[in-house]
Amino acid sequence: MPAANAGAGAASIPVISTADVIAKAKKTLAQQQVTRLLALENGVVRGDVKAQQIEVYKELAKFWGDTARQPSISAFYIGEAAKLENSEKNLTFAAHLLLDRVMAEEDGALQTWQATQAKALFERALTLNPANDSSKVGLGACYMFGNIAANPMQGIMAIRQVASADSNNMYAQFMLGLGGIKSGQYDRAIERFLKVVNKQPGNLEAVFSLAESYERKGDKPNAVKWYKNAKQLITVPEAKTAIDNRIKALQ
Repeated sequence: MPAANAGAGAASIPVISTADVIAKAKKTLAQQQVTRLLALENGVVRGDVKAQQIEVYKELAKFWGDTARQPSISAFYIGEAAKLENSEKNLTFAAHLLLDRVMAEEDGALQTWQATQAKALFERALTLNPANDSSKVGLGACYMFGNIAANPMQGIMAIRQVASADSNNMYAQFMLGLGGIKSGQYDRAIERFLKVVNKQPGNLEAVFSLAESYERKGDKPNAVKWYKNAKQLITVPEAKTAIDNRIKALQ
């Protein structure tokens, strides 16, 4: 996972709507795909029975995910179906899919849209199960990395509450580590990531983030050490080569 995009302040990022996101994606489709999509969208309008609407939303999710290769829009429609189903499991599934996109997105406006959609899903899931710590952490991460609040501390404090109540919640520790990278507090990030890799030595994201934190801090020996550890967890030859090049640059 790339380090969280520091981005700009929420106020400086243009606001885009779901309609904007879908309209832009439609421009990349072939005419045959546009025709298929229009039929699906009309199915939502015509479906006066909840079960029918849920099924159409799921078909739209498949279309955008499998045919159009637009994972964010696919996750959005998974979330729309989950809202109608009122299923905590499906709400959190869609929310985490969108949050994953937030963490990797470089377009600030799209990142904010993704975070806004994920936030709504996490909030809905928490009304069904207020004790779900994973949803609490996910919601906090939306604020931390999605540029949806003027003060990211709103998200950090929510995640810290989970980590304080359960120091073994590695998801919370990992997100706080990413928050440390974003704020340039590399010692704190390293502390969090070390907790994660000590508990989960096979967690590639945590190992790689730990290596990156040491590199940003300027601690080349430890950066090399953890990049080598990351290499042991990777099976893709191209990724191994990229890490080898990074290690050589540090030595």
